[in-house]
Amino acid sequence: MKQDKSKAMQSSDDTLMSTEDIKLTDELIVSYLQQHPEFFNRQAELVSSLRLPDHQRGTISLVERQLSQQRQKIHNLEEEITQLMVIANQNEQLFALYSDLYLRLLDCTTATELLDCLHQATTQLLSLDSLKLWLVQPTAVQHDSLIVSDCSEIIENRLSKEQYYFGRLQQSEQELIFSQPTSGSVVLVRLTHLQEDLGFLAISSRDAEHFDPRMDTLLLGQFKKLVAKLLHQQLY
Repeated sequence: MKQDKSKAMQSSDDTLMSTEDIKLTDELIVSYLQQHPEFFNRQAELVSSLRLPDHQRGTISLVERQLSQQRQKIHNLEEEITQLMVIANQNEQLFALYSDLYLRLLDCTTATELLDCLHQATTQLLSLDSLKLWLVQPTAVQHDSLIVSDCSEIIENRLSKEQYYFGRLQQSEQELIFSQPTSGSVVLVRLTHLQEDLGFLAISSRDAEHFDPRMDTLLLGQFKKLVAKLLHQQLY
């Protein structure tokens, strides 16, 4: 009996020691509150008396902190909604612009008119810096937008596996395409018709962030299909 009592006392001492050795951490407290959501129901007085540090107002109650967090969430949601509305408005304007451009392109009766229309739409309607076209097969058409240099390496390096290239170009590539170094960003659009490579369009912007690899290509994809088909009809 004495031995059993001694073991019980030792076990009790071990339990006390193990409990005392436990250090409270944020993780333990959070875990406890998650497992015991009724805690604040039992400690209702604590909820009303608890004061939390606040950078702007010194100390505030737990309820005030919750209200502040909710107001911040609502503010963030309002900002997101505003941004989405701005983007939707921009997309609507861009869609209307492309629709008008398609009609003008379809009215072109010669390759020169087609290139004039593309250049005007790029530099005036879209407010971009420049538009250039490189063709795989030489053409007798004369136009400022046509690239006379050999850009076969560029289409091989930049567009061999992709339909578009967004971003910056090396200076040597800039000089081949635009006849001079350009600042800002560029998009290269591979033109194909009936699985035949026609060449590529190069459009530049002075804004270094304008042409970004994360850009949506839905409208650009429709644009390149129409341009490739019309170029094939007018040039060949």
